[in-house]
Amino acid sequence: MEYIYSFERLEVWRDSKELAKEVYKLTENLPQTEKYGLSSQMRRAAISVSSNIAEGSSRLTQKAKGQFYSIAYSSLMELYNQLIISGEMGLLEYYKETMKRIIRYQIT
Repeated sequence: MEYIYSFERLEVWRDSKELAKEVYKLTENLPQTEKYGLSSQMRRAAISVSSNIAEGSSRLTQKAKGQFYSIAYSSLMELYNQLIISGEMGLLEYYKETMKRIIRYQIT
């Protein structure tokens, strides 16, 4: 039987993992000139979301967990900003669906 870590049970982690995969596919459509620019930055931000959720879940105190969850959310906002810029520059066509996915995680 395969061991399942606590973060794997978190819906937010599963969603953020799917978001990262979506961003990887989306950035394949960016121009080659953006390979080391927006494409790389967007991918790192997307991976950072799920990675920080996973790492935060292993921390023992609420304060420590909160720090990692805060970093995850900041990475999510970084990605959102990059999607806006990419879309406004006409570099991506289908970025609005990804933005809608991100909006679900807004903290009020």
